[in-house]
Amino acid sequence: MTKCSILGFPRIGASRELKKTVEAYWKKLISDDELADACRHLRNRHWHLQQDAGIDHIPSNDFSMYDQVLDTIAMVGAVPERYNFQDETVDYATYFAMARGNDNAHAMEMTKWFDTNYHYIVPEFESGQQFKLSTTKIFDEFTEAKSLGIMTRPVLLGPISFLMLGKTKDESIEPVDLIEKILPVYKEVLEKLALLGAQWVQIDEPILALDLSDKVIEAFSVAYKDILAMQQRPKICLATYFGSIEDKLPWLTRLSFEMIHLDLVRGPAQLDWIINNWPESMAVSMGLINGRNIWAADLNDCLGKINTVIEKLGSDNVIISSSCSLLHCPVDLDFEDKLDPTIKARLSFARQKLSEIKLLADAAADDCTETIQAQLDANQQMHNRNRDNKTVNNPEVADRLKNLYPEMFDRKQPFIDRKVIQKRFLNLPILPTTTIGSFPQTSDIRKVRAGFKNGSVSQDNYRLAMQDEIQKVITFQEAVDLDVLVHGEPERNDMVEYFAQFLQGFTFTANGWVQSYGSRCVKPPVIFGDVSRPKPMTVQWAKYAQSLTDKYVKGMLTGPVTMLQWSFVREDKPRSETAFQIALAIRDEVHDLQEAGIKIIQIDEPALREGVPLRKADWQQYFDWAIKSFRLSASAVDDQTQIHTHMCYSDFNDIIAHIADLDADVISIEASRSDIELLDVFAEFDYPNEIGPGVYDIHSPRIPPVQEIYDRIAAMLKVLKPDQLWINPDCGLKTRDWPETEAALANMVLAAKSIRQEMPLLS
Repeated sequence: MTKCSILGFPRIGASRELKKTVEAYWKKLISDDELADACRHLRNRHWHLQQDAGIDHIPSNDFSMYDQVLDTIAMVGAVPERYNFQDETVDYATYFAMARGNDNAHAMEMTKWFDTNYHYIVPEFESGQQFKLSTTKIFDEFTEAKSLGIMTRPVLLGPISFLMLGKTKDESIEPVDLIEKILPVYKEVLEKLALLGAQWVQIDEPILALDLSDKVIEAFSVAYKDILAMQQRPKICLATYFGSIEDKLPWLTRLSFEMIHLDLVRGPAQLDWIINNWPESMAVSMGLINGRNIWAADLNDCLGKINTVIEKLGSDNVIISSSCSLLHCPVDLDFEDKLDPTIKARLSFARQKLSEIKLLADAAADDCTETIQAQLDANQQMHNRNRDNKTVNNPEVADRLKNLYPEMFDRKQPFIDRKVIQKRFLNLPILPTTTIGSFPQTSDIRKVRAGFKNGSVSQDNYRLAMQDEIQKVITFQEAVDLDVLVHGEPERNDMVEYFAQFLQGFTFTANGWVQSYGSRCVKPPVIFGDVSRPKPMTVQWAKYAQSLTDKYVKGMLTGPVTMLQWSFVREDKPRSETAFQIALAIRDEVHDLQEAGIKIIQIDEPALREGVPLRKADWQQYFDWAIKSFRLSASAVDDQTQIHTHMCYSDFNDIIAHIADLDADVISIEASRSDIELLDVFAEFDYPNEIGPGVYDIHSPRIPPVQEIYDRIAAMLKVLKPDQLWINPDCGLKTRDWPETEAALANMVLAAKSIRQEMPLLS
């Protein structure tokens, strides 16, 4: 009988129970024990869901209160010195301090998990780094499930991936140089799991999907030969995902893993390698159900692949699984009672994917029952109807794409000339101060928005409430003396969902929440058809804000690549085509904002880096359409109109030349959590346009002192020209409270003014 598994399940709960619990803990509304109990309840529910669905290999230790990489940092005791960790085990206070900072130490860096919108905490290593087992989490959760009668497969982030996802402060060493020091902790974990009765362990090494140096490959081989030679350990399923590892399979399969998991959604060509080269002594886990999108799988197509592999290896050596952890999917489609039924019938959330996986495993048996065959037939009919569905294709959108011409992708004059025009027209001071866009979203704002959505707040009352909030934000910004203002975005729930609700081709879920980082969840829109903009989306709010002040107010938009990346995207058309459709919609909005008198327009693209393919051989094809889509959205304006963009929480050093190709007049970019490491690239790359590296971290509740911000600006001026530098926070202020925001921005403006006073010739 063919068995089935998943690589991980969403942690947040169908109603975001984890978010609410953790945030209550941060506010000191619940105790350590109450936090632990709530998390235990969530884990138990999810394990029973999987057990009831018939999943054979159920994961444990895939649950996290914040982030799985942070859990691993705690497990191996890699706590940075500034947190003063001296105990035997990492407690909640230290754990959350690493994630969020505290009064004495800033938070650890956070960046994107490969090419997803999930953020992980970046490990920090030193040349004298020591590791020791410092949590019992993985053992506690295994025994917890075992006490429920559920034998789980504990999940470990592998040592090579863990090290390679981190950074060293000492340039004399690379993270992988620490493999011999960290390996004993992993071996200790595996031995203890075996003693507790674990039969299998899943070791995730997603780093294998990247281009790796010979040094890393050698370290991988040496480390796993040592692990696999252990006398007492569980069987090991080596899990890879997010791309093909076909180039590494020849040497990887020579190691004696009991099982290797392959992502056959992102790397379908690996199927041929399995059929032609897979060793008979090793099981294969076939990742056929997409863990990163919500469309129902083509089960008959999947079944054909499964049966081909079973013919080669036998059913005992084949496991049917998700392509990656289901962390990146919403929890349960059953909570969606307002979706268009024709769209809902095509969707599959995490709980439904369990059923798809189990159905495939059962269908792979020789005695496929009538019930199973009926389900397969229904799935095939649904896919056939979708292929013939004409309602998702808009001829007018197709015509606009056909009629694009080269001049639509370029501003009228190059930046060097636009800069002169904008300097004269805008007349901003040296080192202009601004924010990224959003201001704190209070409970009163959310209450009014919810009331407007459910009909209990009238259109007029909603408009007045939003205008009151905009006026408050404008008044504060003028009082603190920011140079370029924003309207604060009180009317917006999410930077993608807000715009998507005005665009044709998008639909929405009510509870399709996905974890982005920590307690932060997003609800990605669903792109089911061609995209177009029937009417303006932001003009009325921007015009109102601008009417309240003589200072410039930025128009705030989300760019086409981010709209694409942070949505669940249709799979029947190339992503590039959908990106161009969105770009044309944003282009129309940019034009209307300019006509309404908005002279500075920000088109945010925080997901540009996230969309970059994991293999460099695939980069150029991506950048060809990604950069063009941004330029298409931004080029319908006069030269005196200043176009901004924003990017955050990714490593940008290796794509800085591509960022320059966007040709935005000003880019604001994350820099504070990484100790301004990004600035190193500007010492080597002469960035042509203007830039605002974030001077403080908005994801931490701490208020940065004036001197700290002053020092950051001074460091920036060592590699950037004064007339090139903008002063701003890392990101939007939506998640912060008003007292923090007021104090932090006041300090930021004071620091900028202090620097200006030391540059009289430039001012």
